Amino acid sequence: MKTSYIFLATGFEEIEAVTPIDILRRAGMNVKTVSVNPDSLKVTGAHGVTYIADIRMEQVSSSDADWLILPGGMPGASNLYGCEALRQMLHDHAAAGGNIAAICASPAVVLGQMGLLKGRRATCYPGFEQQCADAVYLPEAVVTDGNIITGRGPATATPFALAIAAASQGKEKAAEVASGMLYDLSDAD
Repeated sequence: MKTSYIFLATGFEEIEAVTPIDILRRAGMNVKTVSVNPDSLKVTGAHGVTYIADIRMEQVSSSDADWLILPGGMPGASNLYGCEALRQMLHDHAAAGGNIAAICASPAVVLGQMGLLKGRRATCYPGFEQQCADAVYLPEAVVTDGNIITGRGPATATPFALAIAAASQGKEKAAEVASGMLYDLSDAD
């Protein structure tokens, strides 16, 4: 089974990381958290909660990656963008048609600045649209365009994660997970 990686950088939005971790694991996906902080598995989020990632950046192999997932938050998104190894991995994964998901500031600050959203439909946190200038910006909760899924912000973490689960495990599995969480999928439309 391929692995989905959720990248954590100092200042990440906690709910945008923890919600996908939980939902994707409920959907039966293999998920690992990755610290982009040099020499440390500890990563402190935007609201002062410190997490211990499963692995460090240098331990990631994109050859077995299902999804590369970027939570937002500031300065978390800027710190993700500042990781050269992550940018190279995203570039290579995108070039190979691999799956990428980003939420909140990360669609703009990371994917937008890298040119990975050029000509694609996408969303991001309000106020960051300028950095998605080459994208077709949609002010929606979640936008799927082929192999790229973007989410708008913290309140959209659940439908964002369910969209990833549906893309990987099928809509029925995502609906099953949503039902078990008492989440009404019709609210996401």
